[in-house]
Amino acid sequence: MHVDARSMDNDSLIEGDICIVGAGAAGISMALEWINTPYKVILLEGGGFDYDEKVQELYAGKTTGQRYFPLKAIRLHYFGGTTGHWAGYCSTLDHIDFIKRDWVPHSGWPISRTDLDPFYARAHPYIELGPYEYNINYWQKKDPASVPLPLDENAVWSKMWQFSPPTRFGEKYKDAVVKAKNIHLYTYANVVNIAANEQVSSIKEVTVKNYAGRQHRVKAKYFIVACCSIQNARLLLASNQQARKGLGNDNDLVGRYFMEHVEIKSAELWLDRPSTAKMYLMDFGITKARAELAISEAKQVEYKILNGTASFAPLDLAKHEPAFIDIWNEDKEEREKKMQEFSKNEKKAIKTEGYRSFQLFTRMEQAPNPASRVMLDTEKDSLGVPRAILHWELTPFEKRSLRKIYEIIGREVGRAGIGRVRLMDYLRDENDNSWPSFTGGGWHHMGTTRMSDDPKQGVTDANCKVHGISNLFMAGASNFVTAGAPNPTLSLLALTLRLSDHIKKIISK
Repeated sequence: MHVDARSMDNDSLIEGDICIVGAGAAGISMALEWINTPYKVILLEGGGFDYDEKVQELYAGKTTGQRYFPLKAIRLHYFGGTTGHWAGYCSTLDHIDFIKRDWVPHSGWPISRTDLDPFYARAHPYIELGPYEYNINYWQKKDPASVPLPLDENAVWSKMWQFSPPTRFGEKYKDAVVKAKNIHLYTYANVVNIAANEQVSSIKEVTVKNYAGRQHRVKAKYFIVACCSIQNARLLLASNQQARKGLGNDNDLVGRYFMEHVEIKSAELWLDRPSTAKMYLMDFGITKARAELAISEAKQVEYKILNGTASFAPLDLAKHEPAFIDIWNEDKEEREKKMQEFSKNEKKAIKTEGYRSFQLFTRMEQAPNPASRVMLDTEKDSLGVPRAILHWELTPFEKRSLRKIYEIIGREVGRAGIGRVRLMDYLRDENDNSWPSFTGGGWHHMGTTRMSDDPKQGVTDANCKVHGISNLFMAGASNFVTAGAPNPTLSLLALTLRLSDHIKKIISK
């Protein structure tokens, strides 16, 4: 069932068993899990089924600290959410990402990688991935021409990625959601406030507004906020009528520990003889899986560094391509044109005879940092909600880890006798902790409502429930404690499916 909230009588009351705020990957996948159950599910989407500039403008905000993309341009505000411009990269977090690492402050999840394994497998069909297989031997058997570099796996190993088509949730799952008898989708229903009881121990209702001037109330037994890491934190902080510092923010943790992947050109790989590097390169529209070079857990422990990977691109192409941070701006048509040109050039660069040189591009986790955070501005959007300010902060720890990753790769390439690695200039001086202008992120927002069994260390518990509030849950990557190296979509879906199972258990009691 679908209702456009702009057409409803003003101050209507909407009631259901569970209310999901946000219809992106997390919100839609959770709603799909509840189809044909005896429960009435309210799914609230702030936009419609297509891009709407007035709605998109609600995401505008300020950035400080490390240079970052415009907030208005990095998330899509309509049904399907940011899967509308998702590239489809998928891989699992590693065992080391979940454990407490004494050299990574604030690390350690309250759950393990094993806890997520069954949900990773369940998430695969949602994003049209192949079998739940990330073992390199499986993919070699599928394509014997894909051969990993002969490196010592105790130091540098080949970590597999799978690729979604990519799945556009708004297109693929619209009919299923709209036709489901117990799923009630409301578009143009922007949540502007979450109201709790007098003790602020449970949520009573949320208020939704739209630019047509309509305002409505939504009541439910359980509320799941699935709006992305920045907007999840923004909504909790802005809901401060009963809790002065915002809901779930008694310990000043909401919005803190914002994490991004450091994505940056880092080095060149020069081989002694040409190689197709088929295991590591993408053939767009054809590639189902590929590998990136990763640092072993043992070497991360030995050198006390962060987790990261290196992907390959033909050097002749990559050295002339601009950084994403320079082309991704607020003009939707302009940035889409530039991204299409980028993809076209990548396809042209494929050579069947192979290459002697490659650019190595990093995707590396950012250490959890309480100073890297989302805050509220004094300026408000057109619906009266304070806008977000994102302060993205990197530290010398990230720079040292990045440099060490390529020192390890370079040493192993030389030891194998297959070539040499050349660091880019900005990584050569060990005493230089500055970041070049082309430093960017992956549009991968994590943290801000991090998980912990201890309310003084996290906003949510191991089941994504906000500490101290019995019926309020956060869905998506805002729960992440550390970022790992992979793109977060597959992991946030697995975490959402786990959350869905948990709510099914408690709602039936």
